[in-house]
Amino acid sequence: MRHRVDHKKFNRPTGHRLMMLRNLVTDLLRYEKVETTEAKARAVRRLAEKMITLGKEGTLAARRQAIGFLTDERVVQKLFDVLAQRYADRNGGYTRVVKLGYRQGDGAEVARVELV
Repeated sequence: MRHRVDHKKFNRPTGHRLMMLRNLVTDLLRYEKVETTEAKARAVRRLAEKMITLGKEGTLAARRQAIGFLTDERVVQKLFDVLAQRYADRNGGYTRVVKLGYRQGDGAEVARVELV
């Protein structure tokens, strides 16, 4: 399954950028929150919403798509067993982006993405 990542390229080669976003989505689903730059947070939010929607489908095909995107099969298990049940009655809006201010080192805007 090809996931479109529009807009930001984050000054990285395509493979590196896609793997970075896959890792961030996996960590978000594992720990239920992750801190990163605001631009990356917005990109991760879109992909995480799609993964949770796949989990709610619950089909074998959806599970295989999730396994192909996420980097840890235990997170896929959590997605389909725990998170899909939690958001069963919710039609989108599974994540929240909270702005945290500016990073000390380079002044980048930092945000936390968390599951609602």
